[in-house]
Amino acid sequence: ENLICCWQMCMTYQSVFITNHISNMAIYVYVACLFVSDAQPTDCEREVWNQVNAVLQESESILSGLQAYKGAGQEIRDAIQNPNDMLLQERAWNSVCPLVIRLKKFYAFSLKLEEALQSLLESLTCPPYTPTQHLEREQALAKQFAEILHFTLRFDELKMRIPAIQNDFSYYRRTISRNRLNNMNLDIENEVNNEMANRMSLFYAEATPMLKTLSTATTNFVTENKTLPLENTTDCLSTMASVCKVMLETPEYTSRFNSEDTLLFCMRVMVGVIILYDHVHPNGAFNKSSKIDMKGCIKVLKDQPADNVEGLLNALKFTTKHLNDESTPKNIRTMLQ
Repeated sequence: ENLICCWQMCMTYQSVFITNHISNMAIYVYVACLFVSDAQPTDCEREVWNQVNAVLQESESILSGLQAYKGAGQEIRDAIQNPNDMLLQERAWNSVCPLVIRLKKFYAFSLKLEEALQSLLESLTCPPYTPTQHLEREQALAKQFAEILHFTLRFDELKMRIPAIQNDFSYYRRTISRNRLNNMNLDIENEVNNEMANRMSLFYAEATPMLKTLSTATTNFVTENKTLPLENTTDCLSTMASVCKVMLETPEYTSRFNSEDTLLFCMRVMVGVIILYDHVHPNGAFNKSSKIDMKGCIKVLKDQPADNVEGLLNALKFTTKHLNDESTPKNIRTMLQ
Protein backbone atom coordinates (compact mmCIF):
# COMPACT_ATOMS: atom_id res chain seq x y z
CA GLU A 1 0.00 0.00 0.00
CA ASN A 2 2.84 2.41 0.88
CA LEU A 3 4.52 1.57 -2.41
CA ILE A 4 1.33 2.37 -4.36
CA CYS A 5 0.98 5.68 -2.50
CA CYS A 6 4.60 6.53 -3.32
CA TRP A 7 4.00 5.76 -7.00
CA GLN A 8 0.83 7.89 -7.08
CA MET A 9 2.57 10.82 -5.44
CA CYS A 10 5.51 10.59 -7.80
CA MET A 11 3.24 10.72 -10.81
CA THR A 12 1.23 13.61 -9.36
CA TYR A 13 4.33 15.70 -8.71
CA GLN A 14 6.19 14.97 -11.90
CA SER A 15 6.70 18.63 -12.77
CA VAL A 16 7.97 19.46 -9.27
CA PHE A 17 10.63 16.78 -9.53
CA ILE A 18 11.82 17.95 -12.93
CA THR A 19 12.11 21.49 -11.58
CA ASN A 20 14.30 20.17 -8.80
CA HIS A 21 16.57 18.43 -11.33
CA ILE A 22 15.78 14.97 -10.01
CA SER A 23 14.51 12.31 -12.36
CA ASN A 24 11.11 10.81 -11.64
CA MET A 25 12.71 7.38 -11.43
CA ALA A 26 15.14 8.56 -8.76
CA ILE A 27 12.29 9.96 -6.69
CA TYR A 28 10.18 6.84 -7.09
CA VAL A 29 13.00 4.46 -6.26
CA TYR A 30 14.33 6.40 -3.31
CA VAL A 31 10.91 7.01 -1.80
CA ALA A 32 10.22 3.31 -2.14
CA CYS A 33 13.46 2.17 -0.55
CA LEU A 34 13.15 4.72 2.28
CA PHE A 35 9.61 3.99 3.30
CA VAL A 36 8.91 0.43 2.25
CA SER A 37 10.35 -1.43 5.19
CA ASP A 38 10.93 -4.79 3.52
CA ALA A 39 13.32 -3.74 0.74
CA GLN A 40 15.09 -7.04 0.06
CA PRO A 41 18.70 -7.26 -1.13
CA THR A 42 19.49 -8.65 -4.54
CA ASP A 43 22.21 -11.27 -4.92
CA CYS A 44 24.69 -8.51 -5.83
CA GLU A 45 23.83 -6.56 -2.68
CA ARG A 46 23.65 -9.45 -0.25
CA GLU A 47 27.23 -9.59 1.02
CA VAL A 48 27.36 -5.90 1.93
CA TRP A 49 23.76 -5.95 3.13
CA ASN A 50 24.49 -8.81 5.55
CA GLN A 51 27.54 -7.00 6.92
CA VAL A 52 25.61 -3.76 7.47
CA ASN A 53 22.53 -5.52 8.78
CA ALA A 54 24.57 -7.16 11.53
CA VAL A 55 25.58 -3.68 12.69
CA LEU A 56 22.11 -2.16 12.37
CA GLN A 57 20.61 -4.93 14.48
CA GLU A 58 22.58 -3.56 17.43
CA SER A 59 21.43 0.01 16.91
CA GLU A 60 18.20 -0.11 18.93
CA SER A 61 19.94 -1.59 21.97
CA ILE A 62 22.58 1.16 21.71
CA LEU A 63 19.87 3.83 21.67
CA SER A 64 18.05 2.15 24.57
CA GLY A 65 21.26 2.09 26.57
CA LEU A 66 21.87 5.78 25.89
CA GLN A 67 18.27 6.70 26.66
CA ALA A 68 18.52 4.94 30.02
CA TYR A 69 21.79 6.69 30.91
CA LYS A 70 21.20 8.49 34.22
CA GLY A 71 24.76 9.30 35.21
CA ALA A 72 26.44 9.28 38.61
CA GLY A 73 26.24 13.00 39.31
CA GLN A 74 25.05 12.77 42.91
CA GLU A 75 27.55 10.09 43.87
CA ILE A 76 30.39 12.09 42.29
CA ARG A 77 29.36 15.30 44.08
CA ASP A 78 29.20 13.47 47.40
CA ALA A 79 32.66 12.00 46.85
CA ILE A 80 34.21 15.34 45.85
CA GLN A 81 32.65 17.18 48.79
CA ASN A 82 33.85 14.52 51.25
CA PRO A 83 37.33 13.52 50.02
CA ASN A 84 38.21 11.69 53.23
CA ASP A 85 35.09 9.56 53.32
CA MET A 86 36.25 6.32 51.72
CA LEU A 87 32.74 4.88 51.67
CA LEU A 88 31.54 7.74 49.47
CA GLN A 89 34.65 7.43 47.27
CA GLU A 90 33.92 3.76 46.76
CA ARG A 91 30.24 4.40 46.09
CA ALA A 92 31.07 6.97 43.41
CA TRP A 93 33.64 4.69 41.81
CA ASN A 94 31.28 1.72 41.79
CA SER A 95 28.61 3.89 40.16
CA VAL A 96 30.92 5.27 37.47
CA CYS A 97 32.65 2.07 36.37
CA PRO A 98 29.57 0.36 34.82
CA LEU A 99 28.76 3.63 33.05
CA VAL A 100 32.24 3.80 31.55
CA ILE A 101 31.85 0.24 30.27
CA ARG A 102 28.60 1.32 28.65
CA LEU A 103 30.29 4.37 27.09
CA LYS A 104 32.97 2.09 25.71
CA LYS A 105 30.25 -0.02 24.07
CA PHE A 106 28.79 3.07 22.39
CA TYR A 107 32.23 4.11 21.15
CA ALA A 108 32.98 0.62 19.84
CA PHE A 109 29.67 0.71 17.97
CA SER A 110 30.71 3.95 16.26
CA LEU A 111 33.70 2.09 14.78
CA LYS A 112 31.41 -0.62 13.42
CA LEU A 113 29.14 2.05 11.99
CA GLU A 114 32.10 3.73 10.31
CA GLU A 115 33.08 0.48 8.61
CA ALA A 116 29.49 -0.18 7.53
CA LEU A 117 29.15 3.30 6.03
CA GLN A 118 32.31 2.90 3.99
CA SER A 119 31.08 -0.42 2.61
CA LEU A 120 27.82 1.22 1.56
CA LEU A 121 29.63 4.15 -0.03
CA GLU A 122 31.75 1.75 -2.07
CA SER A 123 28.62 0.03 -3.37
CA LEU A 124 26.55 3.17 -4.00
CA THR A 125 29.23 5.20 -5.79
CA CYS A 126 31.20 2.70 -7.87
CA PRO A 127 31.40 3.19 -11.68
CA PRO A 128 29.88 2.96 -14.18
CA TYR A 129 26.50 3.80 -12.64
CA THR A 130 25.09 7.21 -11.77
CA PRO A 131 23.62 7.95 -8.32
CA THR A 132 20.13 7.54 -9.77
CA GLN A 133 21.03 4.17 -11.26
CA HIS A 134 22.57 3.04 -7.97
CA LEU A 135 19.40 3.96 -6.09
CA GLU A 136 17.41 1.98 -8.61
CA ARG A 137 19.71 -1.04 -8.59
CA GLU A 138 20.58 -1.15 -4.87
CA GLN A 139 17.41 -0.16 -3.05
CA ALA A 140 18.15 -2.32 0.00
CA LEU A 141 21.58 -0.73 0.45
CA ALA A 142 20.15 2.77 0.00
CA LYS A 143 17.64 1.97 2.73
CA GLN A 144 20.47 0.86 5.02
CA PHE A 145 22.38 4.07 4.27
CA ALA A 146 19.31 6.04 5.35
CA GLU A 147 18.91 3.89 8.47
CA ILE A 148 22.51 4.56 9.51
CA LEU A 149 21.96 8.31 9.20
CA HIS A 150 18.67 8.05 11.08
CA PHE A 151 20.36 6.19 13.94
CA THR A 152 23.26 8.65 13.96
CA LEU A 153 21.06 11.72 14.32
CA ARG A 154 18.95 10.01 17.01
CA PHE A 155 22.07 9.07 18.98
CA ASP A 156 23.52 12.57 18.79
CA GLU A 157 20.22 14.24 19.69
CA LEU A 158 20.10 12.12 22.84
CA LYS A 159 23.77 12.62 23.68
CA MET A 160 23.40 16.41 23.49
CA ARG A 161 20.85 16.21 26.32
CA ILE A 162 23.05 14.15 28.65
CA PRO A 163 25.86 16.32 30.08
CA ALA A 164 26.40 13.58 32.67
CA ILE A 165 28.34 11.58 30.07
CA GLN A 166 31.31 13.92 30.03
CA ASN A 167 31.10 14.59 33.77
CA ASP A 168 31.18 10.86 34.54
CA PHE A 169 34.03 10.19 32.14
CA SER A 170 36.08 13.12 33.45
CA TYR A 171 35.68 11.83 37.00
CA TYR A 172 36.72 8.36 35.85
CA ARG A 173 39.89 9.70 34.20
CA ARG A 174 40.84 11.84 37.18
CA THR A 175 40.41 8.90 39.52
CA ILE A 176 42.47 6.61 37.29
CA SER A 177 45.26 9.20 37.08
CA ARG A 178 45.28 9.69 40.84
CA ASN A 179 45.51 5.96 41.44
CA ARG A 180 48.35 5.61 38.94
CA LEU A 181 50.30 8.17 40.93
CA ASN A 182 49.73 5.96 43.95
CA ASN A 183 50.91 2.92 41.95
CA MET A 184 47.46 1.35 42.11
CA ASN A 185 46.14 -0.74 39.24
CA LEU A 186 42.38 -1.05 38.90
CA ASP A 187 40.61 -3.95 37.21
CA ILE A 188 38.66 -1.66 34.91
CA GLU A 189 41.90 -0.66 33.17
CA ASN A 190 41.83 -4.09 31.58
CA GLU A 191 38.58 -2.99 29.92
CA VAL A 192 39.39 0.68 29.29
CA ASN A 193 43.13 1.23 29.11
CA ASN A 194 44.75 4.64 28.71
CA GLU A 195 44.80 4.51 24.90
CA MET A 196 41.13 3.56 24.77
CA ALA A 197 40.27 6.26 27.30
CA ASN A 198 42.04 8.87 25.15
CA ARG A 199 40.06 7.85 22.06
CA MET A 200 36.80 7.80 23.99
CA SER A 201 37.56 11.21 25.44
CA LEU A 202 37.97 12.71 21.96
CA PHE A 203 34.79 10.99 20.80
CA TYR A 204 32.59 12.27 23.62
CA ALA A 205 34.09 15.77 23.48
CA GLU A 206 32.28 16.24 20.16
CA ALA A 207 28.83 17.85 20.27
CA THR A 208 27.65 15.23 17.77
CA PRO A 209 30.12 12.33 18.05
CA MET A 210 28.42 9.85 15.71
CA LEU A 211 28.01 12.44 12.96
CA LYS A 212 31.63 13.44 13.38
CA THR A 213 32.61 9.78 12.99
CA LEU A 214 30.58 9.41 9.79
CA SER A 215 31.82 12.73 8.38
CA THR A 216 35.41 11.66 8.94
CA ALA A 217 34.68 8.24 7.44
CA THR A 218 33.17 9.82 4.32
CA THR A 219 36.11 12.20 3.95
CA ASN A 220 38.54 9.31 4.34
CA PHE A 221 36.59 7.30 1.77
CA VAL A 222 36.95 10.09 -0.80
CA THR A 223 40.64 10.61 0.05
CA GLU A 224 41.50 6.92 -0.15
CA ASN A 225 39.64 6.36 -3.45
CA LYS A 226 41.50 8.86 -5.59
CA THR A 227 40.51 7.16 -8.86
CA LEU A 228 36.80 7.53 -8.02
CA PRO A 229 35.39 10.84 -9.29
CA LEU A 230 34.36 13.02 -6.36
CA GLU A 231 31.02 13.66 -8.06
CA ASN A 232 30.09 10.00 -7.64
CA THR A 233 29.98 10.58 -3.89
CA THR A 234 28.68 14.15 -3.76
CA ASP A 235 25.95 13.51 -6.35
CA CYS A 236 24.77 10.48 -4.39
CA LEU A 237 24.49 12.61 -1.24
CA SER A 238 22.89 15.63 -2.93
CA THR A 239 20.32 13.42 -4.65
CA MET A 240 19.26 11.96 -1.31
CA ALA A 241 19.05 15.43 0.26
CA SER A 242 16.97 16.79 -2.61
CA VAL A 243 14.56 13.89 -2.51
CA CYS A 244 14.01 14.30 1.23
CA LYS A 245 13.45 18.05 0.85
CA VAL A 246 10.85 17.59 -1.88
CA MET A 247 9.01 15.04 0.23
CA LEU A 248 9.04 17.24 3.33
CA GLU A 249 7.86 20.39 1.56
CA THR A 250 5.04 18.65 -0.33
CA PRO A 251 1.84 18.34 1.75
CA GLU A 252 0.59 15.44 -0.34
CA TYR A 253 3.64 13.48 0.79
CA THR A 254 3.64 14.43 4.44
CA SER A 255 -0.10 13.84 4.74
CA ARG A 256 0.44 10.20 3.79
CA PHE A 257 3.26 9.53 6.23
CA ASN A 258 2.11 6.86 8.65
CA SER A 259 3.39 8.65 11.74
CA GLU A 260 5.53 11.47 13.06
CA ASP A 261 8.38 8.95 13.22
CA THR A 262 8.35 8.74 9.42
CA LEU A 263 8.59 12.52 9.19
CA LEU A 264 11.49 12.56 11.65
CA PHE A 265 13.19 9.76 9.73
CA CYS A 266 13.08 11.82 6.54
CA MET A 267 14.38 14.96 8.27
CA ARG A 268 17.25 13.10 9.91
CA VAL A 269 18.31 11.50 6.65
CA MET A 270 18.24 14.88 4.92
CA VAL A 271 20.36 16.55 7.60
CA GLY A 272 22.76 13.61 7.68
CA VAL A 273 23.50 13.66 3.96
CA ILE A 274 23.85 17.46 4.00
CA ILE A 275 26.53 17.20 6.68
CA LEU A 276 28.39 14.46 4.83
CA TYR A 277 28.20 16.47 1.58
CA ASP A 278 29.51 19.57 3.35
CA HIS A 279 32.54 17.64 4.59
CA VAL A 280 33.53 16.05 1.29
CA HIS A 281 32.71 18.73 -1.29
CA PRO A 282 35.51 21.33 -1.59
CA ASN A 283 33.01 24.21 -1.58
CA GLY A 284 30.63 22.61 0.90
CA ALA A 285 26.85 22.49 1.01
CA PHE A 286 26.19 26.18 1.71
CA ASN A 287 27.93 27.66 -1.33
CA LYS A 288 25.73 29.10 -4.10
CA SER A 289 27.14 26.47 -6.46
CA SER A 290 26.01 23.63 -4.17
CA LYS A 291 23.69 21.04 -5.66
CA ILE A 292 21.71 21.10 -2.41
CA ASP A 293 19.06 23.79 -1.95
CA MET A 294 20.14 24.72 1.57
CA LYS A 295 17.63 27.53 1.95
CA GLY A 296 14.83 25.12 1.10
CA CYS A 297 16.20 22.39 3.37
CA ILE A 298 16.49 24.73 6.36
CA LYS A 299 13.03 26.13 5.68
CA VAL A 300 11.35 22.72 5.77
CA LEU A 301 13.07 22.05 9.10
CA LYS A 302 12.01 25.38 10.58
CA ASP A 303 8.44 24.75 9.48
CA GLN A 304 8.32 21.81 11.91
CA PRO A 305 7.65 22.03 15.68
CA ALA A 306 10.76 23.41 17.38
CA ASP A 307 11.12 20.42 19.72
CA ASN A 308 11.36 18.07 16.73
CA VAL A 309 14.12 19.95 14.93
CA GLU A 310 16.24 21.63 17.60
CA GLY A 311 18.81 18.83 17.53
CA LEU A 312 18.85 18.75 13.73
CA LEU A 313 19.39 22.51 13.43
CA ASN A 314 22.15 22.26 16.04
CA ALA A 315 23.77 19.52 13.98
CA LEU A 316 23.81 21.82 10.94
CA LYS A 317 25.29 24.61 13.07
CA PHE A 318 27.96 22.65 14.86
CA THR A 319 28.84 19.63 12.72
CA THR A 320 29.09 21.17 9.25
CA LYS A 321 32.42 22.42 7.94
CA HIS A 322 31.61 25.36 5.67
CA LEU A 323 28.72 27.20 7.35
CA ASN A 324 30.93 30.10 8.46
CA ASP A 325 32.81 30.41 5.16
CA GLU A 326 32.72 33.85 3.53
CA SER A 327 31.07 32.26 0.51
CA THR A 328 28.04 31.20 2.57
CA PRO A 329 25.16 33.59 1.80
CA LYS A 330 24.23 35.78 4.77
CA ASN A 331 20.59 34.77 4.61
CA ILE A 332 21.60 31.12 5.12
CA ARG A 333 23.71 31.99 8.16
CA THR A 334 20.87 34.10 9.52
CA MET A 335 18.41 31.22 9.17
CA LEU A 336 20.62 29.07 11.39
CA GLN A 337 21.27 31.67 14.09
